Amino acid sequence: MYRISLEGRGDFGEWRDAARACLAAKIPPHDIDWRLRNESAGLFGFEDDSALPSAKGDASVSVPAAFMPLAQAIICHSDPSRFALLYRLLWRLSDDRTLLELKADPDVARARNMEKSVRRDSHKMTAFVRFKEVPLPEGIAGRRRFIAWFEPDHFIVERKADFFQRRFTDMDWVIATPKGSARWDGEKLETSRIKAEKPDLTDETDELWRTYYANIFNPARLKIKAMTAEMPKKYWKNLPEADLIPELILGAEARVLEMAAKAATEPQLFHHRIQAMAENRPAPALPDADTLEGLKHEARSCTLCPLHCTATQTVFGEGPSRADVMIVGEQPGDQEDLAGRPFVGPAGKVFNEVVSQTGMDRSKFYVTNAVKHFKYEPRGKLRIHKRPDVMEIEHCRWWLTREIDLVQPKLIVAMGATAVFALTGIKGKLSELRGKPMPMQGDRLLFVTVHPSYLLRIPDEGKKAEEMRLFLEDMVTVRKMAEEICVN
Repeated sequence: MYRISLEGRGDFGEWRDAARACLAAKIPPHDIDWRLRNESAGLFGFEDDSALPSAKGDASVSVPAAFMPLAQAIICHSDPSRFALLYRLLWRLSDDRTLLELKADPDVARARNMEKSVRRDSHKMTAFVRFKEVPLPEGIAGRRRFIAWFEPDHFIVERKADFFQRRFTDMDWVIATPKGSARWDGEKLETSRIKAEKPDLTDETDELWRTYYANIFNPARLKIKAMTAEMPKKYWKNLPEADLIPELILGAEARVLEMAAKAATEPQLFHHRIQAMAENRPAPALPDADTLEGLKHEARSCTLCPLHCTATQTVFGEGPSRADVMIVGEQPGDQEDLAGRPFVGPAGKVFNEVVSQTGMDRSKFYVTNAVKHFKYEPRGKLRIHKRPDVMEIEHCRWWLTREIDLVQPKLIVAMGATAVFALTGIKGKLSELRGKPMPMQGDRLLFVTVHPSYLLRIPDEGKKAEEMRLFLEDMVTVRKMAEEICVN
């Protein structure tokens, strides 16, 4: 049995050199006892690392590219067993270079967990390092100096030193931790693996942090599990505002009730001034209700269906006040809801590209949607499109009918089943109506095709290409119909 003693403070080079020598000497993992240098020595049955047998082959080792970043991260872990784990992986990789792809392998799974722990610790260091300014000696001028104290779980100071040098390059600073330190003087970045002692960092800014945190704490949005996941309790002792958290949590329910009561009785800050200014301000001239601009103004405050409660704004149609061709989509998407304009998202880009290929000019179309508010289902931070129901389409039909009355199109292109139902009341299969011009009231024609968003949702590339070709053919037909209308 051979004993390898390492300092074990995040130096990848010392483990690499020892592992390379052991591998060249063909020493199997079970014959090596990897130890930290400060552990007790002299146990019976162990040889010193200087007594390793001479290498029997080339000391160079070829490993998959994924091994190096994995090993460099794991070496920073504080678990003493990391050295043996890495050597075991290295030994096995010589026989199976695909080993790291086997997620169910116990060694690989443990290594990935160690790597994840180091990455998380590195992220927390960038989030919770709090610099305090160190006053310059009286009469001495120079760059401002700062110091910070952090207590990481692993040996990550060298790993993250470059991040802080790039982020705070305009000041001199020292980051001290029990697992090493980093120092930047404006010219040179230095790191040390020596354990640092915690300095006294209390100053008058601590009270400012406490005041700030107490005022931004929102009891109505309190989620203790999420908060402790993002800011684990082990970091609280070095954050001056953290001792407020238990009290703020205990009083959260009472504060929510208090806020609700005040909201019904007390005016907002400076409310009386805002109200006085509004009363003295001349009322803006409203657009004529019998124009598109007037209709758009009315639609901004539409409350005909519940969709207005969650949408950002009403997305009204746009285009010439009189247009021969009107394009009717289904409803706004996420980007349209934010921009307040129809057909500006991914589906709108597909539509624009196909229109351009046919030689038509989109600016000559009046483009709108059957439903004017974005209906969606929240999934995390995303808002996923949800099909409007019959009631919502029926309520919004009033706006669409008024648009048609004002624009007076000769050809209406319905894109998608929602648009077809809003215009005709027909719930038939879209495939049975597609590509067949149908007469409408007012001596105009209706042409049915798919919505461009349908093309984006097709997973099979072959089918997507075929459907894109058919959509292009539909728009070529629209162009020919539009030309005939203009001639007549």
